Amino acid sequence: MELVSLYYFTELAKDLHMTRTAERLYVSQQTLSNHIARLESYYGTPLLYRKPALALTPAGEYVLSSAKTILNEEANLKAILSDIEQQERGILRFGASTLRMNTSLPHIMPQFSQRFPKVEIRLTDTISSELTELVLDGELDMALTVASKADARLTEDHMMDDQVYLCVADSLLQAYYGEETASLKACSANGVDLGNFSRLPFCLLENRVGEKIKECFAEAQVTPWAYITSTYTHISASVCFQRLAAAFIPHICLAEQRKEIPDDINIFPLLHNGRPLLQQVNLIRLRERFLPRPHRYFQDLLADYLRAIERVQLERIV
Repeated sequence: MELVSLYYFTELAKDLHMTRTAERLYVSQQTLSNHIARLESYYGTPLLYRKPALALTPAGEYVLSSAKTILNEEANLKAILSDIEQQERGILRFGASTLRMNTSLPHIMPQFSQRFPKVEIRLTDTISSELTELVLDGELDMALTVASKADARLTEDHMMDDQVYLCVADSLLQAYYGEETASLKACSANGVDLGNFSRLPFCLLENRVGEKIKECFAEAQVTPWAYITSTYTHISASVCFQRLAAAFIPHICLAEQRKEIPDDINIFPLLHNGRPLLQQVNLIRLRERFLPRPHRYFQDLLADYLRAIERVQLERIV
């Protein structure tokens, strides 16, 4: 049995489509098919149903589970040996949302690359729920995610508490609240009750923090007027800064862009059950996965940067 055959099998199991998998792996369909046939011959049983569509057999399900464990152990072994020999080379596979990726990497990469110039970094940007699955599948070494239900297979290192703010242009408040604007801002300085902002158009989010924001609207018994809905926080920020709608923007985004925030944008803390709404941001990795020296250094740099960002003060009333 060859490890490369197991690797090709695990990759085919993701797509269950010979052509797409072969193209993604830059091999011919015949090469891919030969590796699968080799495994089926070795184990003496079909691993895939070919018709009506490609699907795993019960035996294939068991082989897939074991193959992931075997390949993970092989990756661990290579990482440990590289660490012992202090080769300081290899691959670091890191995932985060587009926002956190764009915010953090420009600040830590120069220092990391100076220390580990031979380490290749492979990046994946997507939402937290998908990043978690990629880490569990062994496709990422680590990922920066919003905390969710704990999984015993993962190690979670707390990086920061990312507070969420309601941001709205003064001109937008004047347009919808007129003479009530001053009193509305005064009573919201220490925390927002969304019931007081029900007239505004909002940028809504379809991600984990978006679910919490929905709870805030439900708590206020308000059905929001959705101007735009997106999974991308930076789009909401752009719309807000153009004074088109109110937006819910996390601390990390505002802190990074604080010099570019228009002067007429109010920044109010958003409350959830009477407390500031915080996203717990964790760096997750497989508990059984060995963490080589470059990965540990990358984690330390990331933690230092995010903790510095967390200390930036942002609340303001225009």
